[in-house]
Amino acid sequence: QVQLVESGGGLVQAGGSLRRSCAASGSISSFNAMGWYRQAPGQQRELVATITSDGTTNYALDSVKDRFTISRDATKNTVCLQMNNLKPEDTGVYYCNAKRRRGSWSFDNYWGQGTQVTVSS
Repeated sequence: QVQLVESGGGLVQAGGSLRRSCAASGSISSFNAMGWYRQAPGQQRELVATITSDGTTNYALDSVKDRFTISRDATKNTVCLQMNNLKPEDTGVYYCNAKRRRGSWSFDNYWGQGTQVTVSS
């Protein structure tokens, strides 16, 4: 049973920083990719950033590309999201995600519990 345990959310003023961490119960090298999603009130969950098992990163939102950094530490089985210069529109529940390929055409998805990030103006 895969468990993803998140930490590091909270309340911050605009312009501030937060660091989200996601600790996996097993080796993160077993996942093809890990990433972060967020869901604002009344909105659908959206992909923020991903990092593959070889360290390739992708930022799905143009609005975060120069402010957020995703990283992984295989020795600690942890993926982090460093969020700088936060804006009120970054407010939402942030979820850690891990994907592991199953067969040729599908992935198993695993989710963290989600943690609220609130950015005040």
